[in-house]
Amino acid sequence: MRKYLAEMIGTFALVFCGTGAIIINQESGGAVTHVGIAATFGLIVAAMIYALGDISGAHLNPAVTLAFWIAKKFPAKEIAPYMISQTAGAFIASLTLKFLFPANKLLGTTLPAGSEMQSFVLEFILTFILMFVIIHVATGNKEQGMFAGIAIGSVVLLEAMFAGPICGASMNPARSLAPAITSGHTEHLWIYIAAPVTGAMLAVLCWMGLKVKEN
Repeated sequence: MRKYLAEMIGTFALVFCGTGAIIINQESGGAVTHVGIAATFGLIVAAMIYALGDISGAHLNPAVTLAFWIAKKFPAKEIAPYMISQTAGAFIASLTLKFLFPANKLLGTTLPAGSEMQSFVLEFILTFILMFVIIHVATGNKEQGMFAGIAIGSVVLLEAMFAGPICGASMNPARSLAPAITSGHTEHLWIYIAAPVTGAMLAVLCWMGLKVKEN
């Protein structure tokens, strides 16, 4: 239960701070700025990794949980409890933000600025890069692990910085699912579930291929 509670709290913090930054930027006429939003996502991810990594691994993302299972670094019996905890944390965050900002129509929902295919490909590549970094720092030597929060948080910040205006740079099904359902804007939700999952899986398969070559 400690692990599940940690995943719920960590994902709550991610969605509350990240989508909260988007909402407050809208409500304040751009005071947070796009750079501020990207930094918020990166910093909260880094903070939660350092706070909860020793308890649950700080996945905070169903796609990451599935990818670790494919990499044989995570037991199958824990997949459902982790995903339920992550989704619950995300929904609590979105409902809290809806209570705080009832007039906001999107609540930080990720929506494509262009075509669905454009955003799908972007989300796929973004999640591939993110998971590729995660799997390497999470399974590397102790020195790598010490910098995991900085490395992973920096990737999230980097990707949100340049791709956020086009696809939203979600890279996380739970982060997109909760605000979409809470706000009622589910029309493009499939992109933000399918692309992160497949992108994370491909990253792990590439990592496994590289590990074989190293041996």
